[in-house]
Amino acid sequence: MRVNHPTRAKAVLPEGAPLLEIADVRVSYGGIKALKGISMKVMAGEVVAIIGANGAGKTTTLKMLARLLPVDSGTVRFRGEDVRDVPTEEIVARGMSLVPEGRAIFPNLTVRENLELGAYLHRDKVTMAETMADVVELFPRLGERMVQEGGTLSGGEQQMLAIGRAMMARPELLLLDEPSLGIAPKLAAQIFKAIRTIAKSGVTVVVVEQNTRMALGSSERAYVLRTGEVALEGVSAVLAEDPEIQKAYLGG
Repeated sequence: MRVNHPTRAKAVLPEGAPLLEIADVRVSYGGIKALKGISMKVMAGEVVAIIGANGAGKTTTLKMLARLLPVDSGTVRFRGEDVRDVPTEEIVARGMSLVPEGRAIFPNLTVRENLELGAYLHRDKVTMAETMADVVELFPRLGERMVQEGGTLSGGEQQMLAIGRAMMARPELLLLDEPSLGIAPKLAAQIFKAIRTIAKSGVTVVVVEQNTRMALGSSERAYVLRTGEVALEGVSAVLAEDPEIQKAYLGG
């Protein structure tokens, strides 16, 4: 995968500085306090999982990062820059892309057209063709279905398309919301294999995932959310052995 983002010159991060830093962020909507002062750090090149029960604030966290929900208080810094009030389109231009829960592909557009929409920041033909080739290498099924309408794909193929569309923007940070939800286990395994390939190419990944075993097995570190707060954090392999995690999320 070609991960250099072509639209914005970026300052070099100081050694040891996080790519993404969330500090004491609070988010509320509809009278509900969805995030109650969460803090997280994500280093460049990491795969970080966010796990927890339904309603814990996982999806809210990703929507907040993509600027789809406003921040009540706290700070959000990406590449050392304050992005708390940056609009969504500028967030994408800076190198952050969200694959939303439910995939949100355009069902009446072809696979190729869906992918091309993800490349709106770099419309030159050479760059788009290179990135499209990378996406097809990552997900060969998409290459076989370029002229097929997105709505006719299986759930797993639609998830591949949603991830491919996000990768067309050549992000530095990829946010994934429930990539295995509603997908057959075999295809879910393929998708997580692709996520690891994306990470190896240099893209930093934050993944919200209801399959805790798969999330912890595919990430270096993890945060456990509970009713809008960070309840636990640590190395994924260590958390997977934690009796509390096993009891609550792994059926132990």
